[in-house]
Amino acid sequence: MARVLIAVAGTLALSWLGLIAYVWASRPDTAAAREGARMVPDIVRLVRRIAADRSLPRGVRARLWGLLAYLALPIDLVPDLLPGIGYLDDVVIVAAVLRSTVRRAGPDAVRGHWPGTGVGLASLWRLARLPGEP
Repeated sequence: MARVLIAVAGTLALSWLGLIAYVWASRPDTAAAREGARMVPDIVRLVRRIAADRSLPRGVRARLWGLLAYLALPIDLVPDLLPGIGYLDDVVIVAAVLRSTVRRAGPDAVRGHWPGTGVGLASLWRLARLPGEP
């Protein structure tokens, strides 16, 4: 029984370290991270609007509601106390969900629900590495 618990704990620790390595490797540069932080209110409104759009596939809406729940919870996969990457897990997860949304629902879903300016949309496109033009 002790070996099983040690194996599970070791697997969880390695998975967590792998997640930290992924966040570190896919992190945006400092300027893009600051730009993304300024866009958080618009991104939250965008995600809420797309998640409420009944014309989109249910899987897309479920991912977006899950993203909103993750962002609202005070517990993160990578603790915010870690310098340099503490807040980057949120940025990476938002970008991954937005890329998934664009692949499934199309870029028009993001364009149509974007509450900010055209410059902000272009920044979001660049930050999330979305395909095509904003």
